[in-house]
Amino acid sequence: MLFSFKGVEGIGLNYGFLGNNLPPPDQVFNFLKSKNIQKIRIFDPNPDVLKALEKSAISVILGTRNEDLQALATDPTFATNWVQNNVIPYASLLDFTHISVGNEVIPSPLASYVLGAMQNLDAAIIGSDYYIPVTTAMSLQVLETSYPPSNGTFSEEAAQYLQPIAQFLAAKYYPLLINVYPYYAYSGNSAQIQLDYALFLGTARIVPDGALQYKNLFDAMVDSVYAALEKVGQSSLNVVVAETGWPSAGDVYATIGNAQTCVNNVISHVSSGQGTPKRPGKALETYIFALFNENQKNKILVYFILI
Repeated sequence: MLFSFKGVEGIGLNYGFLGNNLPPPDQVFNFLKSKNIQKIRIFDPNPDVLKALEKSAISVILGTRNEDLQALATDPTFATNWVQNNVIPYASLLDFTHISVGNEVIPSPLASYVLGAMQNLDAAIIGSDYYIPVTTAMSLQVLETSYPPSNGTFSEEAAQYLQPIAQFLAAKYYPLLINVYPYYAYSGNSAQIQLDYALFLGTARIVPDGALQYKNLFDAMVDSVYAALEKVGQSSLNVVVAETGWPSAGDVYATIGNAQTCVNNVISHVSSGQGTPKRPGKALETYIFALFNENQKNKILVYFILI
């Protein structure tokens, strides 16, 4: 099911492949072009999708499979071959904005491989005379404290991995990708958080944090990550919101109406360029989840994108 959405500056879409009822890539990209969608994120280097991308003029965040992280980290030749097979054949014809090394693996048993994989892939890309920032995507479960936003702090378990990763990214001027879902924060604490605040509605009560004032939960969540980065000495590191959205089915809060409201308001907020209270006026590149409901994905909640 698809709703009405036109491409706007700073907004992209997540395009996953875990479905047996998805249209072919050429058809997908013709559709996206017709809607002026200029940015997508894909989670693995599907060759059919990459080939179709060559004809689309759509920029892409290219992900690695989580199951490849150990080999990417421990075998530089594997990383070099990954770049030669999945980046070089397409790089002259399409715009890779970032390579995302894994998705939401910090903290997990794979977390120890993320930095090494990033370093090996970065070296392989540089060795091929291309400039493509290499980064990783994390969920906000890495935060031990997120309220108020200025108290944002990484958990001890996550910090042991994120501190050196943040140092690497800052030294390279690469951003960190974060997955920001107001729905999960709200549904887990609906007694303390207003639904209007989670959905970006103007009727929400403003939440003060020192001199800063928060009108929506999305900004508060992003700024809690900025605060956590400051606490590990990386105040200059930029973030990209690699996933955000609201499910349209699965529980009492996950309705089509709430999904429409949230996603439309995210788009309006991000495209305004106003930034967050902690980073006012700073453009926040954001990718909506997701283009399709993938029927083979192991998730209870159903997501819709407004297209």
